[in-house]
Amino acid sequence: MRMIRYMSIGAFALVCAASPARADAFRVGRLLCFSTPRVGLVLGSAQSLRCVFYSGRPPRQYVYEGFIRRVGLDLGVTSAGTLSWAVFARNSRIGPATLRGSYVGASGNIALGPSLGANVLIGGSRRSIMLQPLSIERAIGINLAAGVTNLRLGPRGRR
Repeated sequence: MRMIRYMSIGAFALVCAASPARADAFRVGRLLCFSTPRVGLVLGSAQSLRCVFYSGRPPRQYVYEGFIRRVGLDLGVTSAGTLSWAVFARNSRIGPATLRGSYVGASGNIALGPSLGANVLIGGSRRSIMLQPLSIERAIGINLAAGVTNLRLGPRGRR
């Protein structure tokens, strides 16, 4: 049990340390993703996502499909769940394809029944979008994961 506690604290510290502080970025909305069930394959896992971006001003919604791959320690199984990110950008011009692209960062997850996870990712169009400070990941299962995460977002119907 101590090992799980120390690994989860280490994963959380890794995620916090990977969060870049940017003075020139401001919050432009929220990205909410719904994931498929996940099976940790010891050295990684993969999940399909269906995401909706909600912008603040003017209020708009854009739908994306995605794929998230984790590399690192990943043991266990979780049900379908949700991930939610605050979205930061250098400017407020957000269109239907602005968030498409590849994002890379750190992640950690622990589940003993209810799951709690954190992900910090940067990328998108010309690496101008940040998904942070921490996503909240909710699912149910038994899982321990920490490592590097790659998220690909594309328009609905393609990845």
